[in-house]
Amino acid sequence: MGKYITKRILISIPLMIAVVLVVFLMLQVLPGNPITVMMGEKASPAVIERVTEQMGLNDPVMVRFGRYILDACQGDLGISYKLNRPITGLIMEAFPNTVKLAIAAALVAWIIGIPAGIVSAIRKDTLLDRGLMGFSLVGISLPVFWAAMLMQFVFAYKLGWLPVAGFSTWKHLIMPAFVLGWASSGTIARLTRSSLLGIMRNDYIRTARAKGLRESLVVIRHGLKNAMIPVVTMMAMQFASLLSGAVLTETVFGIGGIGVLMVSAVNDRDMPLLQGSVIFSTMIIILGNLVADILYSFLDPKIREQ
Repeated sequence: MGKYITKRILISIPLMIAVVLVVFLMLQVLPGNPITVMMGEKASPAVIERVTEQMGLNDPVMVRFGRYILDACQGDLGISYKLNRPITGLIMEAFPNTVKLAIAAALVAWIIGIPAGIVSAIRKDTLLDRGLMGFSLVGISLPVFWAAMLMQFVFAYKLGWLPVAGFSTWKHLIMPAFVLGWASSGTIARLTRSSLLGIMRNDYIRTARAKGLRESLVVIRHGLKNAMIPVVTMMAMQFASLLSGAVLTETVFGIGGIGVLMVSAVNDRDMPLLQGSVIFSTMIIILGNLVADILYSFLDPKIREQ
């Protein structure tokens, strides 16, 4: 087991470095001088040139990349040109809001998705099955920003039950959590259904039924345990994706998380802040995939032998 985990960690390290390199190089080729953004359009060319030299922006790209990697390993992602503040501090201020939203959305997805998938598998090809799968398909297909604005119109503007935007009370969390959770629950429901249907065709399931066990016990005790292996992996990956920042949802509902931070960086042409936010979000996804691999190995011992 330890050998498998070590192998997955060693594979993740070069992947992280490659991601940082790609993001770094992509932002280097964008037009415009970041010093101009920091100092304003009225700054003289001589001042811009001197500050550019002082900050090492005239150095070769790979030299700047190496310096960036060394600083990032120490938790330093640079300084925001627009806000003149450490990027790591800005991310750490925004991240708790994203964590709250991710946890709430994940709970909504799991509470809706797993029972819906189980019921659909048990009631296969019935009206209930089609209704639940239709509901999940709508959640997957409906654009997040459209679902968010629709909920704002109905529950905030028309009915007045919930606040339109903001993130100061638990009521502010309900709509964004449901919007994100609905989209994720559809994937979980469909995966749970297909996985459970596949498991229920195995010989040991038929043996359990032949022993006279109730169908509910057969499904829960014998079928669901094995069917949940791919579902748990998907849940871990979805949670990591939510932690990386739900850009559209945070923007529509005015939640000051990682997603809004990235949008602000784009609008302000603050390349260091955008770079740091994207790299941080990508690292979260890679770590989430690593956790999913480890969870999978715990649930399925055959994976450890690969």
